[in-house]
Amino acid sequence: MQNTERIAICYDFDHTLSPDDMQAYSFIPSVAFDKETFWAQSNADALRHHMDRNLAWMKKMLDEAIRTGQSIRRESFMAQGQAVELYPGLTTWFDALNAYGAARGITVEHYIISSGLKEMIEGTSIARQFARIYASTFLYDAAGQAVWPAQVVNYTNKTQFIYRIAKGTFDENDERVNQSTQPDALHVPYENMIYIGDSDTDIPSMRVVKRKGGVAIGVYDPKAGSHRRMCDLFLDRRIDFFAPADYAQGAPMHRILTRLIDLAAARHALAEETRALRAHVQRCD
Repeated sequence: MQNTERIAICYDFDHTLSPDDMQAYSFIPSVAFDKETFWAQSNADALRHHMDRNLAWMKKMLDEAIRTGQSIRRESFMAQGQAVELYPGLTTWFDALNAYGAARGITVEHYIISSGLKEMIEGTSIARQFARIYASTFLYDAAGQAVWPAQVVNYTNKTQFIYRIAKGTFDENDERVNQSTQPDALHVPYENMIYIGDSDTDIPSMRVVKRKGGVAIGVYDPKAGSHRRMCDLFLDRRIDFFAPADYAQGAPMHRILTRLIDLAAARHALAEETRALRAHVQRCD
């Protein structure tokens, strides 16, 4: 069964792979704001108009860019993604895990499930490492200008992408995601799904992954010096593991992931043994 040879690692982005919100590195300074004021005003707009917070910041991005004469083209947002800082170790993380998995007969796939802006993530140096990037994105008109939200990803609808990845129904409009899928027809078995996130907004996705037999991992900024929330989530059994946001080889996060790959390989080997025994029993009959 091909699907037992594959695992999927799903990552939040802001504060999981990057130390700050992606807009803080280039976009917010370009429209003459400090990040605290930008987010305070955006969140106030959401409360005042009963808006989804993601829709509020997307509108504010367009409003402030237009006000200050900044470009609102896709390529401009992607260029701003180049300024996004990444946590240590990420430049080698993906290739190292892929190689580790391949040596054990496991294909490792990486996915982003983020409430941030897809275009900015696509501009980062690690974008090519992801099989799919699920995130909020703008609709662009014939002139290439952002005019409307095309996709909004928030903490509750993040969960749909867990099912999309598991079932292989990757397109956001593929309604087959709602159909029942037999375990041997899954693109990735749920027990081989791993979700990595940093905050309460990741809890619904973590809950889905754990309930389905996969693994949820919490991550925290080691420079912030506080991981109390991760301790609480671990004690409440919301997450299976937690580690500092250091993706270097030999760091705790790397050790956890390589052992999960080992576990997937062992499950696959045992499944092969079971199939061999079933074939033997049929011959006995």
